[in-house]
Amino acid sequence: MRAARLIKMVLLLQSRPSMTAAELASELEVSERTVTRDAQALSEAGVPVYADRGRIGGYRLIGGYRTRLTGLARGEAEALFLSGVPGALREMGLEDAASAARLKVSAALLPSLRDASRTAAQRFHLDAPNWFREPTTPELLPAVAEAVWDDRRITARYRRGEDLVERELEPYGLVLKAGVWYLCARVSGQGAFRVYRIDRFAAVGAGGERFERSADFDLPAFWGERAEEFARSLLRAEVVVRLSEEGVRRLPHVVDPRAAREALARAGVLEGAGAGEWVRVTLPVESEEVAHEQLSALGAEVEVLAPASLRERFAVGAARLAGLYGV
Repeated sequence: MRAARLIKMVLLLQSRPSMTAAELASELEVSERTVTRDAQALSEAGVPVYADRGRIGGYRLIGGYRTRLTGLARGEAEALFLSGVPGALREMGLEDAASAARLKVSAALLPSLRDASRTAAQRFHLDAPNWFREPTTPELLPAVAEAVWDDRRITARYRRGEDLVERELEPYGLVLKAGVWYLCARVSGQGAFRVYRIDRFAAVGAGGERFERSADFDLPAFWGERAEEFARSLLRAEVVVRLSEEGVRRLPHVVDPRAAREALARAGVLEGAGAGEWVRVTLPVESEEVAHEQLSALGAEVEVLAPASLRERFAVGAARLAGLYGV
């Protein structure tokens, strides 16, 4: 533990002109007294750590000293590619690896480039969770992430409906979608890949034997196909509506955009075109309840023709609004 801390201290001093004892203590998560002892130990080991005395003093390396301990380990290099997603790194248990990787890169850069990580972080930030939803980290995510990085099989118990199902899985990849973590994996001995929500895992036994990854597996392509299939699978019902020109324009903004565009194309309405007349459209929707909520946002720019039960919902709602406003 101390050896790792000493290495980190050298890398910190190599990446900056100087650092105070308080700054080093904060970075290393130790006391200033420990920083003093560590600096002395490095000096005795031949590392030219120099201490500037006084109120604004600190520690620095002299003589152009450069450590050779700047080679990236595989795990650190892989984590570095995710360093733009700090929250995701923290949830997967990779924050320390990414921090070490960034230090090594900073130590290897020319002095004129050492502020690159800071300037980039001030210009780009990814906030993955959805609005109005408190983000939660699945307790078992770090264990699953470790197995994914190491290509090791896991034995997982997960909730499917009211039942608990146990499977031996080959974990291929993790996806963070709108604040929810998913595992893309296949059952050992089977060829089909499936998607599992991490927060539905009740137990994970990691550290099993390694599996050989399929060279043909492409995580972004697989997720894109499954996401589209999932979105389409939700659209189990249909409604028939009449839309004004403004309703045509706004429809893709209140329902599934792809479904809206395809429905308008089938109705012969070209994207961006406005004939000035109302058009009849058959639209796939998730359910009557969801359709009512979504289409209500169009106000008087839509008229529901079928099913009759949905038309009745809108009629009742319109009557209540008329009564409320004294029309």
